[in-house]
Parts: sequence; structure tokens; C-alpha cells
Amino acid sequence: MPTPHIAAQPGDFAPDVLMPGDPLRARRIAKVLTDARLVTEVRGIAGFTGTFQGRPVSVLASGMGVPSISIYATELFRFYGVRRIVRVGTCGGIAPHLSLGDVVVATAAHTDSALTATRLPGVHYSHAPSFALAAAAVSAARAEEGTTVHAGPVLTSDAFYSEGDLLGRLAAHGTLAVEMEAAGLYATADAEHGEALAVMTVSDLVGQDVEMSADERESTFERALRIALAALAHD
Repeated sequence: MPTPHIAAQPGDFAPDVLMPGDPLRARRIAKVLTDARLVTEVRGIAGFTGTFQGRPVSVLASGMGVPSISIYATELFRFYGVRRIVRVGTCGGIAPHLSLGDVVVATAAHTDSALTATRLPGVHYSHAPSFALAAAAVSAARAEEGTTVHAGPVLTSDAFYSEGDLLGRLAAHGTLAVEMEAAGLYATADAEHGEALAVMTVSDLVGQDVEMSADERESTFERALRIALAALAHD
């Protein structure tokens, strides 16, 4: 039955869900699916279910930040039988070897979010994705012509605008990029016995005043979407 944030009925969602942050991007993803139908639209967060190459796939936006994605992912895993969620979005590159348009597969997610501390007080919890999904995504990305893929840790931050040297110090310790949702998704998947992954496109280089145009974001996003769909198709 419907939850506080999702109006779908049991069986409306496929076991595999693509999760962008932007509700408008979710609608664009639905156009890639065959016979996509609207299954929820609470608070303007539209969810669709269709098929891709004969496999059932759903799409639902997460909104921005750890609290938002944690709510939607929990309800999908707990009440709708969803088993795998792949976040598809953008990130800010902080490692010096990243370039605009590169794909980052987040194999770990550090975070400054208080949600982890409240879940497991006294523990430095390690946020990690499904290894199977991550391996499949890296393989699919390498098969994409002209794509440079990086697999490694990211920072999931509660602050979009931040000051100080934290990002530089994290980059020196191997962190690739900064974004706002992966750690929340990974922790939720662990708690709900599901699988999750974040596949992101580098849309800007933090501290360098370099970012993609709107058209470039859309074209490179389609590439990340193909990689995410290929990862979900890998059994």
C-alpha cells in the first residue's frame, strides 16, 4: 500500500530502480524505457516503471541530500520489494587527475552526515556499494567509447557550499569526488538488505572554476545512464 512519500501499489515498482536526484531527469529517463507508466507522483516526485531490453526497470528521483535519498530508498526496499538501486547523477571532481565528463563509480563513500552517527553511535561506519554492481559498472564504462572511468571513494557531504581545506586533504588520501547522496543510499541498502551503487559524471572541478554547460551535462548523463542500465542487466 502507499507510503507517506510514495503513492504506488504493491508490484508497481520493478526490483531494479534507477535513482537520479532531479525529478525532471527521472521523467527523461522514463522516456528511455519501453511502455513506461506513472506509478507515483507524491510531492512532484514522479516514479515510472517500464522495461529496458525486456527487463523490468523503474525510475524514481531521490531529491537532494542524505535524508531525502534515505527516505525514498528505505520505502522502496522495505515496502515495494525493490532489491537494487543505482544512483545516477553528477559529482564535483576533487582528485587532480579527473576531467570533466569522466565517470566515477563510487566504491566507498565517506560522509560528514550526522545520520551515520545516529544510526551507529561510536562506530566509524564504512559505506560501501554492492561489489557485483560496482564491478559490472566499471566493465560497462570501459566498453563505452571515449569514456574514462574511475573507481574509488567519494565524499558525501551535507554542505553544497563549504569552506576550508577538507576536500584537498581528502583528495590527498585518494578521494575522487564530492556529492550529496551516495553514503545515505549505501547505508540504507545495508540496513534493508538490498544492493546499491552510485554512478556519477564529473560535472565540475572543485576549486578550478570549471564546469560543464547544460548541453554537456545532458549528453554525458546519457552515458552514465547506459552504464547504470548495463550494471543492472548483469546477473
